[in-house]
Amino acid sequence: MKFKIFVAFAIFLTSLSSFAQKKQAFKLFNSKGKKVSYKKMMKQINNADIVLFGEHHNNPIVHWLQLEVTKDALTKQQLTLGAEMFEADNQQALNNYIAGTIDRKGLDSTARLWNNFKTDYKPLVDIAKRHHLKFIATNVPRRNAKIVFKKGFEGLDKLSSQEKAWIAPLPIKYDKNLPGYVAMKKMMGGHGGDNLPKAQAIKDATMAYFILQNKKKGTLFIHYNGSYHSDNFEGIYWYLKQANADLKIITISTSEQKSVQKLSSESKGIANFIIAVPESMTKTY
Repeated sequence: MKFKIFVAFAIFLTSLSSFAQKKQAFKLFNSKGKKVSYKKMMKQINNADIVLFGEHHNNPIVHWLQLEVTKDALTKQQLTLGAEMFEADNQQALNNYIAGTIDRKGLDSTARLWNNFKTDYKPLVDIAKRHHLKFIATNVPRRNAKIVFKKGFEGLDKLSSQEKAWIAPLPIKYDKNLPGYVAMKKMMGGHGGDNLPKAQAIKDATMAYFILQNKKKGTLFIHYNGSYHSDNFEGIYWYLKQANADLKIITISTSEQKSVQKLSSESKGIANFIIAVPESMTKTY
């Protein structure tokens, strides 16, 4: 009787384990859609110059992985961190927080923080604070991106020298035929005209510029950005390669899909590594 109970319990545990395995929070794939281990991804990350970690801004699994990748990379080498979520004119406020001269409340009052800063980005900034790392505010001030949306790149010519210091050097190199910019214009049905993808490009160009300005030899720069800023090796990636074709850049993207057991066909090739997350995953906002 005891043996039968033991067998039944063992079967229950096995079935429970099998069920749990089907409820995975994420799976990692390479660009060809083959499953890869976290260890293998980290090996390539640690051999890179720059990592462009593409996220869906409200996806908690990706934010957790950003944190874990950053902590693990830090055990192997010196890091510089940077993010789309901080605009270049807020760099001093970010520096003050990392240096400990202002607290979280002080940062909130002197910088334009995203609504999900506390849950999704503060843990990353706090790594920089604890380990005395540089954390770079890479994005163009949104007011200047709006100028491009309304007036094109030419609208930036009249900016003050101080304002120009917070964007990539003019004139901005731009390829309107890059598939991502073409798709953006098409998706919006022509709304915004030619200036819509240009407003995206000024962000991409500026983020690439500040990454390169702060990339030190022998260190790894990890940059956190919306996946659309680096998917298909365009956006930030394209501008980085235009500046230095020899850079070793690893891109990571995110794919929300019904099942994570197989990478969706549309997500193949969009990055070196793709994080497949169940579309039912809860959101941070």
